[in-house]
Amino acid sequence: MELHARSLWLVTEPLHAVCYFDEKCRALGKDLGLRGFWMGYFASRTAPLGAVEPAAATAVLGVFAPGMVARALPAAWSVAGPAHILDERGSRAAQALRRIDPELERHTTDLLPPLQTLVDEAPATARPLFAANRALCDHADPVERLWQLVTALREFRGDAHLAVLADEGLDGCEALVLAAASGRVPKDTIQEDRGWSEEEWAAASDRLRSRDLVDADGHATEHGLQERERIENATDRLAGRMLHALPEAETEALLHALDAVARRVLAADVLPFPNPIGLPHLDEPLPHAVEGPTGPAAAPPAP
Repeated sequence: MELHARSLWLVTEPLHAVCYFDEKCRALGKDLGLRGFWMGYFASRTAPLGAVEPAAATAVLGVFAPGMVARALPAAWSVAGPAHILDERGSRAAQALRRIDPELERHTTDLLPPLQTLVDEAPATARPLFAANRALCDHADPVERLWQLVTALREFRGDAHLAVLADEGLDGCEALVLAAASGRVPKDTIQEDRGWSEEEWAAASDRLRSRDLVDADGHATEHGLQERERIENATDRLAGRMLHALPEAETEALLHALDAVARRVLAADVLPFPNPIGLPHLDEPLPHAVEGPTGPAAAPPAP
């Protein structure tokens, strides 16, 4: 289950991520009268929870600086309500997927039933973003429903990942410093992208050095690399619980079908490389290497 959980992320994240990188999706906030991309990001990402306050939003998102979140929320809700933002978010994501893959709707007949089963049967306790997104998976439009289902699964893994970070005693900034130090995310942009100041980043680095997780040059130590691998493996273990609802053969068939869709999305050059979510480029083999509906899946590197 852990291996399939990692593979499922790799073949669903490209579909979800169009909402961050497609030009029309990125313009959502501006078109609704919000200030810039990040206000739109925080409003649309947290809108499934309702008009959430910044402290709660910071906690459920996990790795963003509190001040960055507070500059967007709750101000965004006075401009556009969560329901309107969610309508725009879903419809724009579906439009983006249709532009990328005009044949996608034809494949939803096979994709929607197993994805819906995974979402319906996954445990929601202590998984706030997953639970909130699961409640939105009733769109009549099949491509919009597909996007919402993979988004719910994506947030299931995200909720699991934050639980692991908390259990390992890492706060949001420390988690990013370690991820950058081990080459998981772009070191030169992730600090600014997540809103941490130079002082906050340096303090987090000092704390990690005291735990022998990074060295004086900011690179992950051997212990740090092992810690990162342990985090990803534990995330896979917790995220794998979403796959209990499908038999092995159906899981592999779903991965195979999603692999083809993910490749078409990645080939469209909508997503940048490298990117802050750690997705591999199409030139690199997708690590699960699904060979067919019953084919083997090879272990991928941690995202």
